[in-house]
Amino acid sequence: MSEQFIRTEMIFGSEAMERLYGARVAVFGVGGVGGHVVEALARSGVGTLDLVDNDTVCLSNINRQIIATHKTLGQYKVDAAAERIKEINPNAVVNTYRTFYLPETADQFDFTRYDYVVDAIDTVSGKLMLVEQAQAAGTPIISSMGTGNKIDPTAFEVADINETSVCPLARVMRRELKKRGIKKLKVVYSREEAMTPLEVPGSEQSGVGSSSRRQTPASNAFVPAVAGLIIAGEVIKDLVREKH
Repeated sequence: MSEQFIRTEMIFGSEAMERLYGARVAVFGVGGVGGHVVEALARSGVGTLDLVDNDTVCLSNINRQIIATHKTLGQYKVDAAAERIKEINPNAVVNTYRTFYLPETADQFDFTRYDYVVDAIDTVSGKLMLVEQAQAAGTPIISSMGTGNKIDPTAFEVADINETSVCPLARVMRRELKKRGIKKLKVVYSREEAMTPLEVPGSEQSGVGSSSRRQTPASNAFVPAVAGLIIAGEVIKDLVREKH
């Protein structure tokens, strides 16, 4: 194992590091949450990362997305993330998909190839399909719930979807998963009540990219980042855990 991962190996041990090196993790959505997931997975020695996102870096991403700088403006987020991963770990294998994950594009992905799936996308229909496909393939998945319009990074919890409260997105996911007969889903959610965004000139156009939002949520540098790092921590701990 490379010396660059020695501090991590001191925590988990050499066998666990070999499991991380041999693991393939798919991250759907590489924005404010997903970008930090990718960062932590790459720095932890995960060997293969599949990145799925069709958005490009814009100015309003710079306040919170780790891949967003003035240098990466206009680049596809998956390309910017891939370049960053290679700078962190040149031995990592990175597969990029310039596509939004939706029910219409779901058949492009074989979930049996993945050791873990991270859901960091925004659309409910896409999130539900991700969960359905992952669970049908027997692949572990963790989903990010809402991080917009919040300012308390200490309010996040890891829980089963049925144990969540406060978060409107989690409420919708609970209801829709129940309709589909899906009983469990590991999520990261916030117990903080969402704020109402202030009206700032240009905010209705800014940061929407090519996704279809009715209202652009407010965000900051620390809340989505913490959610992403918590998710990455769960993925790493699950991957290195001894299998019995």
